Amino acid sequence: MRIVGFPAGMFQTNCYIVSDDAGDCVVVDPGQDAEAQVRKEISEAGLRPRAVLLTHGHLDHIWTAQKVADHYGVPAYIHPDDRAMLADPAKGLSLDLSAMLKGVEFVEPAQVIEVFDGDTLRLGSMSFDVDHVPGHSPGSVSFRITVPTEEGPRTVVLGGDVLFQDGVGRTDLPAGDTEVLMQSISKKFLVLDDDAVVLPGHGPSTTIGRERRANPFLRDL
Repeated sequence: MRIVGFPAGMFQTNCYIVSDDAGDCVVVDPGQDAEAQVRKEISEAGLRPRAVLLTHGHLDHIWTAQKVADHYGVPAYIHPDDRAMLADPAKGLSLDLSAMLKGVEFVEPAQVIEVFDGDTLRLGSMSFDVDHVPGHSPGSVSFRITVPTEEGPRTVVLGGDVLFQDGVGRTDLPAGDTEVLMQSISKKFLVLDDDAVVLPGHGPSTTIGRERRANPFLRDL
């Protein structure tokens, strides 16, 4: 299994391409200006896209989801509580951020599949376990995969904007809830092994053990 990530757009949102040895792949959170780099990575590696996975519906994570999904003819997976943002991302933005969408139109991808807590998505030879982790947005989810390493299987979490290195997701946008976010982290992230890797929506990767020890927002947990 191979994971390539790069920050895209003015928000520097991490977009990830996860592929297996057979060349099947999924694209996670293609944000603003991500489409060209996604196409380049897929073309150069000779990959076959199977899906677009969306950790949540905020604009910086779904900006080019429709273009990427429809270009490759694959479905976009999103939790139903955030689905409305695909066609109307202003629903998840503050008024000042909504102003920058003037004149920009969004539509849903041609194929949308709703995901729920406890689902397992089997795409190519890859399996992604879905955890509903609301708080940053009502429909935030994380996608867990098991990656083989020389030391044995290791959990990797495509976590969206829930847990960061030394931080947690913001909760000041519409429908954000700090208490719910902390419950999500406690129930879905901190139950994982210390060596589990978190690939967040912004910034560098981290591990559960590091955040358990050093993240100041998690001290009360």
